[in-house]
This record gives sequence, structure tokens and C-alpha cells, in this order.
Amino acid sequence: MPSEPLLTFTDRGICCPRGGFFIDPWRPVDRALITHGHSDHARPGHGAYLATVAAAPVIRHRLGAIRLDTIAYGERRRIGGVTVSFHPAGHVPGSAQIRIEGAGEVWVVSGDYKTEPDTLSEPFEPVACHTFISECTFGLPVFRWQPQAAIAADLNAWWAGNAAEGRVSILGAYALGKAQRLMAAVDPAIGPILTHGAVEATTAVLRAQGITLPPTRHAGAGIDAKSHPGALVIAPPSALGTPWAARFGPASEAFASGWMALRGVRRRRGHGRGFVLSDHADWDGLNSAIRATGAERVFVTHGYTAIFRRWLEDQGYDAGIVATEYQGETADAEAESDPALPGTME
Repeated sequence: MPSEPLLTFTDRGICCPRGGFFIDPWRPVDRALITHGHSDHARPGHGAYLATVAAAPVIRHRLGAIRLDTIAYGERRRIGGVTVSFHPAGHVPGSAQIRIEGAGEVWVVSGDYKTEPDTLSEPFEPVACHTFISECTFGLPVFRWQPQAAIAADLNAWWAGNAAEGRVSILGAYALGKAQRLMAAVDPAIGPILTHGAVEATTAVLRAQGITLPPTRHAGAGIDAKSHPGALVIAPPSALGTPWAARFGPASEAFASGWMALRGVRRRRGHGRGFVLSDHADWDGLNSAIRATGAERVFVTHGYTAIFRRWLEDQGYDAGIVATEYQGETADAEAESDPALPGTME
């Protein structure tokens, strides 16, 4: 292998010196390759952006008038001294892993990913490489997800029970990906589905791309428990327990996140229910994805990095940690409460 690594780790982000670009940089750079539209990966201020065709509409919605080029999944493009391609990550619609090849060496940057199909996102595709940079948001054995069908059954039972008692159900979920995944999973025959402005705006962008979702209504002024009894309200986590949510009266609140697998997190959040549903890979998903790459060297980022690195070393990998500013589901939650972002207000 060449003496200079194909990718380097800098204070601006993951850099490809031979290609003259960064991947999901967190400080302004001239050229950024973006894995997906969540705010901890797609940030403002870069000179030029490259993302998948399916990720571009949400990125434009969130960042406004930027110089954005698009690439199809699997398309190989020469940039400087390397060849890049984008491959499905299964995280949210349009999300990608980025493959970089140069001088006989292949690296893959995972971005955020999950291995279980969700009917909305393009299914995760393992990509063979020498070095894999993997997220490990949920890199502990305690994080093992139930099948999506089982979670949907629990959600529908909770919603139907609340509706039968005359209560509105308020479900906290991130506006890009998780909210739409929940819409597709619940039974709209139970009652109307209402949405916070941040969720409705992002959902409209995805509908315009041809993604089929059940009918929803923006829960703006004049929409409350009296006008829509027994409704399901999908809102960013930041909206739970606020005056905006109080308009729905003595509602039942719940939160959908992988963190709900931890009792301490459920208690601290104080919601009536916690549904364990994540757009990130669980313990088994992380391990199966890494094995499928055939990589000998693995760098892990954002999550239980120290523990997961030691585990990988025990399995025989050359493993390391990449310090980044990606924060997985925590960052997504903060993004939805940022009034400076388009579509986040009521």
C-alpha cells in the first residue's frame, strides 16, 4: 500500500488529499462529499457539494441555495487522483456509503447506516474494501433491535388504546427518516395522522420524490384534540412537553429511538412510552456489516468507540478510532429544534 493513506483525519473532517475533497466535513471546505441530509453530516458553508440524487432534495431544503451536484448509486466518478462511488446505506432515503479507490487501495466511509430494510430507504449494500470507517452509535451488545413488524404492532396497539379512551397520541421522532418510517408503519384506519411543521415540511420533500406515505395534516393553528380526537401526532423530540404539545390536552406521549433500549434514558425523558426503533445499525448489524466488507482495518466513529474498538481488536481486526463531530440520533434531535433551519418551526 502507498505510504500516504488514502484518507486522513483533520480538524475539518475526513479528508482525501489525492482527491481534493472532504467527506461530511463539519467546518467549511472547498469540496464536500455528503453521505446524507441530517444536519451533523450536511452542514452549510462549503464551496461545492456532491450527494446522491435521492439525498439532494432534502439537502437543498435544509441548506438553501448551495452549489450541489448529484451522483447515482454505483456510478463511478473520477475526482482528482481517485475514483469515488456512492452505495446505499439504508439509514434514510438517499443515504450513502462513500467508496474511494486509488493506487490499488479501497476505503469506504459508512456515514450512518442500518442493515434492516425499512420499506423507505434504499436497502444497505455491503461494499468490499481494505479499510472501513464505520459508525458505532449503538456499539454495545445490549442494543439488538426487534423486527420492524413487531414494533409497528406495538405502536398501533398503543395508538388504538389511547384513541379508544379519547386521548391524542404524541410520538416524538426525528423529522427526516424516522418520522416517515413511522407513518408508513402505523395503521391510518385508527385515526388521523397530524404532523409538526418540521415533520410536514420534510415529508413534503420526500413525497415530491415519489415516496408513498399515508395522508397527514400539518398540526398548525386551530388543529387540536377537539378538532381531531384520537389523532396520532408525529413531532420532533424537542416538541414533546412544550406549549405546542399542550394544545392536545391530556395526551399520551411516547418517543421512538434506539436509546429507549436503556431504562435510564427512558426514565430521564419521562415519556409514557418508549419504542425501540432506530435508523442506525444495532450490535448485530454493525458486526455483520463489517464482516461483509472483508476489511482488515476498521476505524470507528461516534458512539461507543472505545468499547467497540476493543471488541474488533479481539476479533482480529486492525482497529482504530476517528474523532468526529457526528453524533447520530442525539445530533438529529438537536437539529430538529434549531429555528434557523428551514421547516423546523410549527
